[in-house]
Amino acid sequence: MNLDDVVYPTLIFIGAGFVKGVIGLGLPAISMGLLGLLMAPGQAATLLVVPSTVTNVWQLVAGPSIRALVKRLWSMQLGICVGVWLGSGALVGAGAGHARLWLGAMLGLYGLYGLFAPQPRVPQRWEVWMSPVVGVMTGVATAATGVFTLPMVPYLSGLGLDRENLVQALGLSFTVCTLALAVDLTGAGALDRAMLVSSIVAVVPSLLGMFIGTYVRGRISPVLFRRCFFAGMLVLGVELVRH
Repeated sequence: MNLDDVVYPTLIFIGAGFVKGVIGLGLPAISMGLLGLLMAPGQAATLLVVPSTVTNVWQLVAGPSIRALVKRLWSMQLGICVGVWLGSGALVGAGAGHARLWLGAMLGLYGLYGLFAPQPRVPQRWEVWMSPVVGVMTGVATAATGVFTLPMVPYLSGLGLDRENLVQALGLSFTVCTLALAVDLTGAGALDRAMLVSSIVAVVPSLLGMFIGTYVRGRISPVLFRRCFFAGMLVLGVELVRH
């Protein structure tokens, strides 16, 4: 095994974990984007399964009210599972040849959203139908790109949750996306024993980066950091489309 095959993914997971520690999201987007330049997106997604699950569960259980969030968002979580099933095979099946293009497009749109889109506001009366629709759309995007950002992140941001509940809601939804994607990848034969071991090993640099990011969260400007993050997503998305 080439040393670069170990060093580069390790540095990527440290950086992705750091961003997640600072702003509560970004690990899948950064990991998939940068790893997607080094390997097939389907392979990158299999590496991401365990570190994403561990960091998201940590984010979920650290919040204040799991039961209340599950009661409010259960239909979106169900929609995510249905959407991943509908998009099954896009990363490692017949549609895998276009996976890098879809990944780049998703990251580019995510960067544009973060930089220029106004903060959404979702009326509470709309939640009953929007939650499952957003869930299905997010699930399809997850199955196609390995990234679970749009339209879920803007939707959750528009529900009027306070910061702690929003971070926990993101942790809940990211966890469901990751587990649904893991089932899809396992069914397609991509998440075999060797890849599972590699994914488990990737937990260490991810948690290291997340610890560092959590420590420095209050010592840097979150607004500036978020703008830099989304600008990076836009550039990375364009590079993946061109790759």
